[in-house]
Amino acid sequence: MIRTAHRDALQKYLAENEIQTLIHYPIPPHKQQAYKEWNGLSFPISEKIHEEILSLPISPVMTEEEVEKVIETVNRFKI
Repeated sequence: MIRTAHRDALQKYLAENEIQTLIHYPIPPHKQQAYKEWNGLSFPISEKIHEEILSLPISPVMTEEEVEKVIETVNRFKI
């Protein structure tokens, strides 16, 4: 996972470059139904992290070329 203040733009850019990403943790724990007694509380750092994280491809079967493509594409991203 990586963090960026421009998550949506980066995710769109990566998709346009045929790199799949996911947002595995879109909801902070204290906002989830399992912790409904905490839903009204604010934890700004946790909330910010959950707005910024993006999961990049990772797999033991990725080739070195695939890994390099992800790295190079992320490094070319500009706002």
